[in-house]
Amino acid sequence: MTVVALSHSVSQSHNYAVVLGELDGPRKLPIVIGGFEAQAIAVALENMIPNRPLTHDLFKNTLSAFNINIREVLINNLLDGIFYSKLICEKDGVEYTIDSRTSDAIALAVRFKAPIYTFDIIMDAAGVVMENPDIISGGREEEPPVKKKESKSLTSYSIAALQTMLDKAIENEDYEKAAMIRDEIQKRDPAV
Repeated sequence: MTVVALSHSVSQSHNYAVVLGELDGPRKLPIVIGGFEAQAIAVALENMIPNRPLTHDLFKNTLSAFNINIREVLINNLLDGIFYSKLICEKDGVEYTIDSRTSDAIALAVRFKAPIYTFDIIMDAAGVVMENPDIISGGREEEPPVKKKESKSLTSYSIAALQTMLDKAIENEDYEKAAMIRDEIQKRDPAV
């Protein structure tokens, strides 16, 4: 997989989505991430060099100083809407597997130019097929037009209804709406 889009909402500054795409297929995997993680991925994608190293740059420099290479990233699980990942590292011919947040793993994969993999079962559960792939340009997703506010407040829906709405928003690639719905679900049930 490769990073095909990184989008954010001007009105919802805490919500971002990184979209991974299959190299040999039409499916995309949208992953909602935080602002700092989005910045870390964007900096690496744009080959920007900050005045001082960011955390992911520091981690890459540290691993490189000890001759540790990240060979690949594996998004290995999806549990209750949360993606889980592993860094597959190598040092002196010995392989090490390190648990990682998916956003951090992607930020490091971009820096190490390491491939990103996942399983078909995860793509079947959370992947989407884009109807209009032309909206992606230059590695970023175009900012969607501002939508009218929902006529009915999210607080008036049940968690089951919110989950259905979340699934539909992701299917329609409306990541801003998906993030708002996810936040409402998490407010009610922090374990989600």
